[in-house]
Amino acid sequence: MKKIYSLLIVLIAFVLVGCGGLDTGGGEVSVDEPVEEKQAGDITIGLSVSTLNNPFFGALRDGVVETAEANGSQVQVLDAQDDSATQSNDIDDLIQQNVDILLINPVDSSAIQSAVEAANAAQIPVITIDRSTDGGSILSYIASNNVDGGEMAAEYIVELLGEGANVVQLEGVPGTSAANERGEGFENIANEKLNVLDSQSANFNRAEGLSVMEDMLQSHSEIQAVFAQNDEMALGALEAIESAGKDIVVVGFDGNEDAVSAVEKGQLSGTVAQKPYDMGKIAVETVYKFFSGEAIEEQIDSPLELIK
Repeated sequence: MKKIYSLLIVLIAFVLVGCGGLDTGGGEVSVDEPVEEKQAGDITIGLSVSTLNNPFFGALRDGVVETAEANGSQVQVLDAQDDSATQSNDIDDLIQQNVDILLINPVDSSAIQSAVEAANAAQIPVITIDRSTDGGSILSYIASNNVDGGEMAAEYIVELLGEGANVVQLEGVPGTSAANERGEGFENIANEKLNVLDSQSANFNRAEGLSVMEDMLQSHSEIQAVFAQNDEMALGALEAIESAGKDIVVVGFDGNEDAVSAVEKGQLSGTVAQKPYDMGKIAVETVYKFFSGEAIEEQIDSPLELIK
């Protein structure tokens, strides 16, 4: 049995090497072997989304589906419901369906690695959206510059409250590239200009944002500002703050409809707005460039905007 397992590993490695060029080494990514060029109408796209319960990812899906269908492509959409095991099974299903390319919005950047490697072995190209993968080979990673966005949020808090203000951070799902990068950007500024009292995960979830914020308010009466790594957590935190009768600056990240409405009403202080629909659209446009034989940038930034 061990011999069979070892032989399979060697075979997979051989196939991966044979694919060639699908790396993330820097600059433009191209394949060593000529791409089998395809017209848009002949392309079937597999899309695996982390969760459609979050409106942000619903907009991302709409950008993919509407752009693809407008060009005559087919799209198979699967919702992982924020479960890494479900997502791995979904991607396996898409591989079995022999889709032409996979667009993956990972639940977890580490856990998705084996699924990406399975797609590599099946010679199905992969593009990651909003969150990347810790391993495996991808054509491109399409996302907002999360580090810049985290810095933007921290600088805005400094602008509102001045240096030395007491701030807490609500982190996203541990292990996701979005959480890591937004936290990195925030801390680049906050560690120099703000007093960070606490930082805890609320898993990009509104209900958890509410409960974690309630605990933080009990532990830290001196909180002046909150940075939440997405709007769902920001809105949960806002509910806890309002229930406690506090006046605290809250800045979110994503720019979803509920958050923008809360900013307009003067409830939420601001949100670093991504454009998920455009992210999905860019992903499909990148698919068409790839199947036209064009070189692909290893990372494509989607624009950010501070709404305040």
